Amino acid sequence: MKKFISILMLACLMLSAGSCKKDFLEKKPLDSYSDADLWKDLNLVQAFVNSRYPILPFMEFPGVLKSYFMSGACDEGNSKHSYGNERALETGQMSPDNTVYDFWANNYQQIRNCNIFLSKIDEVPAQGPANEAKKKRLTGEIYFLRAYGYFDLLRHYGGVPLVSKVYGLSDTTFKVARSTFEEGVTFVLNDIAKAVDLLPASYADDPENAGRATSVAAKALKSRMLLYAASALHNPTNDQAKWQAASTAAKEAIDFAESNGYELYQGADYKNIFMQKNNSEVLLAYNFSNVPGGGIDIVCQPNSYGGWSVYTPSQAMVDAFEMNNGKPITDAASGYDAANPYINRDPRFYADILYNGAVFKGSAVEVFAGGKDSPQGPQGWNATETGYHWRKYMSETIDMNKEGSNQNLIIFRLAELYLNYAECEQALGHDGVARDYVNMIRNRASVNMPPVTESSTALQDRIRQERRVELCFESHRIYDVRRWKIASVTENKPLMGVSVTKTGNTFTYQSKLVRTRVFREEYYLWPISRSEMNKNPLLVNNPGYN
Repeated sequence: MKKFISILMLACLMLSAGSCKKDFLEKKPLDSYSDADLWKDLNLVQAFVNSRYPILPFMEFPGVLKSYFMSGACDEGNSKHSYGNERALETGQMSPDNTVYDFWANNYQQIRNCNIFLSKIDEVPAQGPANEAKKKRLTGEIYFLRAYGYFDLLRHYGGVPLVSKVYGLSDTTFKVARSTFEEGVTFVLNDIAKAVDLLPASYADDPENAGRATSVAAKALKSRMLLYAASALHNPTNDQAKWQAASTAAKEAIDFAESNGYELYQGADYKNIFMQKNNSEVLLAYNFSNVPGGGIDIVCQPNSYGGWSVYTPSQAMVDAFEMNNGKPITDAASGYDAANPYINRDPRFYADILYNGAVFKGSAVEVFAGGKDSPQGPQGWNATETGYHWRKYMSETIDMNKEGSNQNLIIFRLAELYLNYAECEQALGHDGVARDYVNMIRNRASVNMPPVTESSTALQDRIRQERRVELCFESHRIYDVRRWKIASVTENKPLMGVSVTKTGNTFTYQSKLVRTRVFREEYYLWPISRSEMNKNPLLVNNPGYN
């Protein structure tokens, strides 16, 4: 994305993002404009819309994004410092009085601003076709962003209050009861339909607006919403009509994206999907800004490279990567060697994980006792707790003493749609189609893994496994295990890592316990905080949180 969704502009504008030209902003500080000023100037309205975009990665404060925090709150990773109170979730202490993140308040704050926009946009003057088109596009963006905010609420809480008006002083009550999950889905789909009608499919011919919501992204959101609605958590009777609706939406999104120039990344280096901006696979992304000390690199890179090792992969995530012959490491015929655990693995392993001996920024990572990335190394207090680090998204070029992350954080990409479609088709009994779409992901030049051949429930397991690997650290796993209703198994296991020792030129690997984890049945949904419950007596909390 360009400047308009940047943390630097957030600081300058006292908004979450901005896109107005510099000379315009210098005329008058944006925060000094009145409400009346705002809705008379389309440039100010655009800045207002830009400031809604942090709802996508969910920004708690500049540079800290909950979307990647979530990897440390499930079986794919660890959160060393529990910035978002992840420890309460993993130790069974999450409650209305001890919440993990505040998805409720943050989403509703942005949704309220979307509602304000929709109540005001008709009065904004827009002279000429270009400004009319801009006004139409901005309206489409707001419908998309409101839909995303409600989707995020639905996946955390189930049914929520659906608010589409702006309350004023003349209103006698501000209290709204929770709607059902199904009513919430309908609301989201209605907003998506409006967004699709109003938004362009891409900005290939308009690079200045690259990174804004498109009709392609809106269709991707529809696919994700209906996949959640069809899954076991919200579809306990396995209603096939819900799976068919989700399948149709996924295929429509794929066809629409591909007809507008998107395709699976076919470059030789898989990790460039996450480093190369505006590559063909990415449907929507959010740009980090080059602000020293900000972004994803400093919280995830190893300590000897200037990072804090806060969010790191678990041993379970490492073990999820197959051998390059397509067999899991638990298969006796896989060729896995516990004494050399990182050889001959799925190529995505090397693009996603930094392990002992992996070359990064021109030198080998040393997590072995006494190594430069161990607790005995420089800034040892920033050493990894699990013995691993992210490689996905990690830049090898930035100097974190002088600059911050400036890559794009992916919100939607085509591979997710392929996996959505494969999951739906398998649920409908169309195993051949499901295999085809999984294998298109595995057959990419940068992956080139053997094809999946299973059928029935074995194919379901392979699709879930493929999703776990392909989408790791992209804020999917924590929600996938919940919508599949398997979190009581996957999250009720200890968080494990590896201890590495070096004797001469020989390394010894020993599994280690990082933390005992507990998953309570009520954790399939988040609790509404006590403060929100106190504000609105019509609210009823989710089961188990009384």
